Amino acid sequence: MVAQNGKDLLIKVDMNDAGLFETLAGLRASRLSFNAEAVDVTSLESQGGWRELLSGAGVRSAAISGSGVFKDAGSDERARQIFFDGETPAFQVIIPDFGVVEGPFQVTAIEYSGAHNGEATYELSMASAGALSFTAL
Repeated sequence: MVAQNGKDLLIKVDMNDAGLFETLAGLRASRLSFNAEAVDVTSLESQGGWRELLSGAGVRSAAISGSGVFKDAGSDERARQIFFDGETPAFQVIIPDFGVVEGPFQVTAIEYSGAHNGEATYELSMASAGALSFTAL
């Protein structure tokens, strides 16, 4: 397997709730994480005292985060409006040469920053808000 270029890990947002996805402008770094809560069903009868987990149970979730240069593009405006309106539109995360994760996410944080001798930057955090799908590339 060949190493992948980090800039090809893209975060896209549905711009009009009709499947028109656009890459969030200015991102320099992006991250996708998956989580699953474990449901412990260990009892006195558990073999050797080892913990047992209930298969397929528990809450699954995903988080997306990204940071980059603030471009004041249409996708930046859309992300800001999603936050203020409390919407949960579809997002896509393109994982190069692997697949696409898609589903509803809520923007949970937006941070803007800048120094007097540098560029304006921003950071976004999003939490899954429903079922996600994975499509292999």
